Order: sequence, then structure tokens, then C-alpha cells
Amino acid sequence: MPADMNDYFKKKQPNGGGNNKAPNNRATPQGGGNGGGGFQAPSWLFIILAIVAVMIFFKPFTIINSGEVGIKVNTGKFNEKPLNAGLHFYVPMIQKIITVNTKIKQIIYSNENNVIGGGGYKTLNDIEDNGVIHNRAIPVLDKRGLTVHIDLAVQYQLRADSAPKTIERWGLHTWEEKIINSKVREVVRDVIGKYAAEKLPEMRNEIASTIQTKVTDKIQSLEGKPVLLSSVELRNIVLPQKIRDKIEQLQAEKQNVNIAEQQKERAKQEAQKNAEIARGEAERNRIVAQGQADKIRIEAEEQAKANRLISNSLTPELLQLEQIKTQGKFNEALKVNKDAKIFLTPGGAVPNIWVDTKSQTQRTVSSQRAVSAQQ
Repeated sequence: MPADMNDYFKKKQPNGGGNNKAPNNRATPQGGGNGGGGFQAPSWLFIILAIVAVMIFFKPFTIINSGEVGIKVNTGKFNEKPLNAGLHFYVPMIQKIITVNTKIKQIIYSNENNVIGGGGYKTLNDIEDNGVIHNRAIPVLDKRGLTVHIDLAVQYQLRADSAPKTIERWGLHTWEEKIINSKVREVVRDVIGKYAAEKLPEMRNEIASTIQTKVTDKIQSLEGKPVLLSSVELRNIVLPQKIRDKIEQLQAEKQNVNIAEQQKERAKQEAQKNAEIARGEAERNRIVAQGQADKIRIEAEEQAKANRLISNSLTPELLQLEQIKTQGKFNEALKVNKDAKIFLTPGGAVPNIWVDTKSQTQRTVSSQRAVSAQQ
């Protein structure tokens, strides 16, 4: 391409008998009479434009974000060294860079509120926004051949330093299915198959621990340890309806037994309480009776003691004196009741026997006389 556009047009313009010649045999300037030469673009500008065009068309670079690693592929061969976050260049048509996610992700095995793809499993490319893969609950057979569904949640992440070998061996879109999903299903089938369905709820903690241990061991035993396993959580055990009904019935019966045991225990405690009250009442009565008996005994002892003192104090002279006093009282009585008969006991002992022999009429007259005498 000519650098001077004026020379280019001069050569293309035909000569007309010298009319276009200026005086002194000088050519008249063409191109509008600007009196100067045309714009000449520098060669380096064309080089830059060519490079920009190639960059736009082929895009021989990629940007790797945090939480990702890049895998450079040279003519189909994976480079073993992963590319860290940043800007990386490659040669189009010969090289390419595959970006893989190394953040913690989660697979949820559940039949509740699932987002299941056409094949029943979603890969990472389908769920880049939240990093959660939804999968159906794992159907397994128990010890007796009954179908049980197991809900799990598995957290894991791709190991960054071995990501090129992992993707090369297991595949970019299939490594999760081959490494995580297959191992989890295998372990769950082995563990649940050892138990009867109705025993699963009460053995839940043991089963959860066994599943986590076995899944971890299987994944860690893979060559190169391609995956870091964070947790394996047993979320739910979905039993067949007839097993659930049977368990509910057994729980209701057990609850009734517990209620009966509680009632029995309360009755036992009430009986013990009543027995304690009865024993306390009996003890109180015994103490009261013992007190009364002691009182009577003490009074009797004191009376006996008094009688002994009185008996010891009686002398013949005292008895004779008492007889004289008694005889005097009888003599006074005879003055009022002259019809009375007095019988003296042998030896003149006291008391004497006094018998009133008057008739009813005599008693009335005597009573009237006595009243008159008192007046």
C-alpha cells in the first residue's frame, strides 16, 4: 500500500496535453489544493491493531477466581501443576485452560423438596450459584428385604493440588458421581442391610457414626486422596408405612406400660405414706397409753405408800379413841331416832350396825318432829 496517497492519484490520472503542468515544469498539486502530503500511519499501529483483533477473536487468556484452580491442557495432555487464582495466558488451538471449583460443596440425598435433573443427579455446572447438589434419597433393603429410604447430607471439596490428576482420571463432569455418590450409596447399602427396619430408629446414632466412618475411609483410601471430606450427616430414615404403623403401636403400648408403672409407683408411694402415718399414729397411741398406765401405776404406788403409812400409824389406843368417837355419834343419833336398833360388832369394833325399825308412819312423824325441832 503506497505511503503517499497523492503520488498514487497522480499515477492514476491521465495527462492532457500539458494542461496540468504548472509553470517551470512543476506539477500542479492535486487532492483539493491542500498544498501538503497525505497522512502516513506508522507501522507499529497496525501491529497493535492486529494483536488486539487476535486477542478479541481467539481470547488466549482466562481469569481464575478465588476458590478455583485452572488446569492447562497442552494438545490433550493435562499439566500436573494447577493454576492458582489470577490471569493466565495460553496458545489458542494448541492449549486450553479448564477451570474447576475447589470450594466446599454439598450433596443432599432426600425426597423432600428436591430439584432433580432429568437423570436424577445434578452436576456442579448446573448449580454453580449455591454449590448444592440435590439427589434422591438412597433406597436400600433392610435385613429382611424391606425397602428403606435414607436421607443424607455430604460436604466435600476437590483437593486443589491434585485437581489435574483427578479431572484427568475421573472426568470433569463425572468425578462427583464416581467418587462421592457411588461410595456413599455403597456404604449405606452395606450398613443398613445389617439391621431390621424397626430397629433403625433406636440404632440411629450408631448407624450415623458407622456410615460417616466407612464413607470417610473409602474416599480417603483412593489413590492421591482426590477429595477432602468434611462431614457425612444422617438426616432421616424413612421406613415403610407398615413398619411405621407397627412402631407407633409399640410406642403406644410402651407408653401405656409406662403410665401403668407410674400409677403403680404412685400407689406404692401412697401406701408407704399411709403406712408411715399409721405407724406414727400407733406409736403416738402407745406413748399415750404408756403415759396413762404410768400415771395409774404411779398413783397406785403412791396410794399404797399412803396406806402403808396409815397402817403403820394405827395403834390400839388410836383405834379405841376412834371407837369412842363413833359411839358418841351413834348416841347423838339415838336421841333423834329412838326406835333404831344398834348392833355392836363382836369386841366392840367400829363400825356398829344401825337398823331403823320404825314403820313408814313413824318415819313420817319423826321427820315432821325433826323439822319442827329445827324451826
